[in-house]
Amino acid sequence: MDMLIYIMLALTSVVGLAFIVERALALRWGKVVPSQITAALAVCRTRGDVEKLRLACAQKPSPLGRLLTLAADHLDWPKADNVDSLQTAARHEIVRLERGLVVLEIIVGIAPLLGLVGTIVGMIAVFGDVGQSGLTDAAKLAAGIALILRATLIGLLIAIPALIAWSYFSKKVEVIAVEMEALCDEFIRRQYTK
Repeated sequence: MDMLIYIMLALTSVVGLAFIVERALALRWGKVVPSQITAALAVCRTRGDVEKLRLACAQKPSPLGRLLTLAADHLDWPKADNVDSLQTAARHEIVRLERGLVVLEIIVGIAPLLGLVGTIVGMIAVFGDVGQSGLTDAAKLAAGIALILRATLIGLLIAIPALIAWSYFSKKVEVIAVEMEALCDEFIRRQYTK
């Protein structure tokens, strides 16, 4: 049973690390809000400039590029309808950006619990041995307790980095969402000035 707990802790650690690396790569600012698109957006003042913005969005596929392309595709719609479709698409993009964060959140909760289960299973075994053979060797008992507490330590060492990563990535998605909203709002405002 102890070995099963350690295997589960190892798997939890590997899954957590994989999601941390994947989200770190996916949430790079330049990948989500490419500078080429923001530069093209800065000079996109009229409907005649929209094609340059479309080209920049096509060259740098990104969440911001997809949102601006959608808004540009619907410029013939009334402003309110375009904004509504843009908000719906933005919610989908945010969900994509948050992908994997729930796994980190689960790891934050489950890793310490797995460590605690390992500790309890180990304590049952150690105290079962003490009950059968008596307390003849205190050093053996201390070594057994040290061994079983290791499971709790490992669980906490897995949960702490996962919690830090989850908090960091959640805040980063929030900041990215606000930035994309501001940029899309600026685009819509310029295109519907009349």
